[in-house]
Amino acid sequence: MAERSGNSRVVYSTSDGDLRKPRSPQRLTNTESGRRVKVRREVAGRRGKAVTTVSAVPLDDRGLRELAGRLKTRCGVGGSAKDGVIELQGDHRDTVVEVLRAEGYDVVLAGG
Repeated sequence: MAERSGNSRVVYSTSDGDLRKPRSPQRLTNTESGRRVKVRREVAGRRGKAVTTVSAVPLDDRGLRELAGRLKTRCGVGGSAKDGVIELQGDHRDTVVEVLRAEGYDVVLAGG
């Protein structure tokens, strides 16, 4: 087992990334729940039509509806926000990831 010297410090964390870089206060508040926002494309149960879903967003119902409104406007599509999941009509994963990362969320593409 290796010994740690008195001046060692963590420089990378799987949950926070590179700790040597300064972090913006907005990013810290959006990721404080420790969960990653998951963006996926689904077709199951929708007669083959693609839907982009966003889940695990650390917001209350009102905040979730506001975020859904911004995403729907940016993508130019319809959708809904219910049961903690935002659904957007069509495959808009790239745009959704871009918008969420710009707002400071830790985003991951989930599924295939």
